[in-house]
Amino acid sequence: MQISSRAQKIEPFYVMEVAKAAANLGQEIAHTDAPMVFLNIGEPDFTAPPLVQQAAEKAVRDGHTQYTPATGLPALRENISAWYASRFGADVPASRIIVTAGASAALHLACMALIEAGDEVLMPDPSYPCNRHFVSAAEGRAVLIPTTAQERFQLSADKVQAAWGPRTRGVLLASPSNPTGTSIHPDELRRIHQVVQARGGITVVDEIYLPLSFDAQFGQTALAIDEHIISINSFSKYFSMTGWRLGWMVVPEKLVPVIERLAQNLFICPSTIAQHAALACFAPESIALYEARRQEFKARRDYFIPQLNAMGLNVPVVPDGAFYAWADCSNACAKLGIQDSWDFAFAMMNQAHVAITPGRDFGLDQTHHFVRFSTASSMEQLQTAVERLRSVLL
Repeated sequence: MQISSRAQKIEPFYVMEVAKAAANLGQEIAHTDAPMVFLNIGEPDFTAPPLVQQAAEKAVRDGHTQYTPATGLPALRENISAWYASRFGADVPASRIIVTAGASAALHLACMALIEAGDEVLMPDPSYPCNRHFVSAAEGRAVLIPTTAQERFQLSADKVQAAWGPRTRGVLLASPSNPTGTSIHPDELRRIHQVVQARGGITVVDEIYLPLSFDAQFGQTALAIDEHIISINSFSKYFSMTGWRLGWMVVPEKLVPVIERLAQNLFICPSTIAQHAALACFAPESIALYEARRQEFKARRDYFIPQLNAMGLNVPVVPDGAFYAWADCSNACAKLGIQDSWDFAFAMMNQAHVAITPGRDFGLDQTHHFVRFSTASSMEQLQTAVERLRSVLL
């Protein structure tokens, strides 16, 4: 069977390759004294709140399971709009909000709508690997720009300006970022957008971790800067609905009919049951629970980062959001006599029974020195992981 060149250009998602290896070993040792601790996947250990679960059950009982508009339930779009106003003080009309089959569908739709064959999209190195593959799927090319700890592993306006070329279409950013958990300062994001706008380009910002910000200076939506910024968001992380596959995007008014037309053809509509369930996310009781969980994620970060640093797994920038730690394992590799973060991840998997993610997925510049830890697991699991890692590294 002949495979398309488009498919052949998509690299494996190594996060999932490592996850499969960890899961297989985890099954083998599940009943031992040291079962696997999984710190490799960015999935909250919390599930959807009770009101959300009840809303899903009610939707099924009441037969609310048929197609919705391709742009999503009007009531859900209105709820999201109201949430932007109450949470961020941002005026985001429901008419600009399109509900999607997860943030992945939103990114896919944005790329399909805005990228021509051969267009280049600038993004930071390191960054979430699927973002560059969405660009590739639209026959564009992701251009990774190396970043430093001093830049919080984020792009700057100066770097965007220097990298802009004749085929550049725009930038795809994430704030807070996976894998680093770091955000772009709003002032710098404004400068980046000015550079992009001056060249007729597009600014796309992945904000799926934004509600999990721990620092007020970073916890602001890019939508407050300009209505021409395209924001991607999700019910997966803050709202604890990973497997429900529900997200949304906010686009300029003139782009709404274009995205709607694409969504009609590519996805029909997002999950109807998930949409009815998500209406309950914005109930005061649910929001109170989500905020308590956000504080728990912060407490996990505050415990775990110093522990990594004490073991020689240096986290050069303390994450201001999300639930990741981007740690330099160079010294640990040298101590253990292994080559890079890929080998280090498998060493920790086999020797400490702690599953982590090597940096290979996330870029090309220095990523072989880094591993990503997910702090989305319970405090008890994090404490167990620290004990196991210390036994190997110290």
